[in-house]
Amino acid sequence: MNTARGRAILRGVAIYAVLIGIAWCALAPILWALSGSLKGEGEIAEGNLLPASPQWSNYGKVFELLPLGRMLLNTAVYAVCVTAGQVFFCSLAGYAFARLRFRGREVLFVAYLGTLMVPLTVTVIPQFLLMRAFGWVDTPWAMIVPGLFGSAFGTYLMRQFFRTLPTELEEAAILDGCSTWQVYWRVLLPHTRPALMVLGVLTWITVWNDFLWPLVMIQRNEIATVTLGLVRLQGQYYTQWPILMAASMVILLPLLVVYAIAQRAFIRGMAMSGLGGR
Repeated sequence: MNTARGRAILRGVAIYAVLIGIAWCALAPILWALSGSLKGEGEIAEGNLLPASPQWSNYGKVFELLPLGRMLLNTAVYAVCVTAGQVFFCSLAGYAFARLRFRGREVLFVAYLGTLMVPLTVTVIPQFLLMRAFGWVDTPWAMIVPGLFGSAFGTYLMRQFFRTLPTELEEAAILDGCSTWQVYWRVLLPHTRPALMVLGVLTWITVWNDFLWPLVMIQRNEIATVTLGLVRLQGQYYTQWPILMAASMVILLPLLVVYAIAQRAFIRGMAMSGLGGR
């Protein structure tokens, strides 16, 4: 018994040590950027972990050099619109692929999933040509419409979750006279909240961190995103690194707030949808 208990303790210690190491690897860059955002110009190259005298004015200079408040609002609007569209249309498509029977359903679904293997850089030029044909270049529509109507990953996630729901719910609703839309909207969709939360958080993070598409489509600061703001803080020959790190911390804060609010539902949804490795 003592030997078995000792092995269990050693195994637990080893697991926690590995997890602490992984957590440190993830947190170290953020802590370094936080420390750098409070340093002076000359301290960045010294490699000290903590600033000698915290320069809180760096955060004020960010808003002086850049319309960061407007960029934060722009990015939040884009993220809300795209997330709402993704949640609605992916859940609708996932329901269709999981519950409705029609000819070629599986072939169409596999072909749709195959789009996940197409690199984003391959589709940038065709999408840019479409936006130019519509006259949407350098407008908010170019940031909202392309990602509004769902994605292959979101559809796959919702399809897998809909398939876990018991068929008795659907059969009882049909016996009560519900239409296909009512079965989806009133009966099954409320049970998919964990998966909807996962899809919503992941979509929000993706839109918030997106850089390539805004770089191609947007030139004006009035409709620019926060990632473009970071780039425009970097000069051709000189960069104020403390201010750039301060801007990074400001941009990171909304993501932390969103995850802190949705943490429990997000983890529960990951586990129930199978993305947690179970």
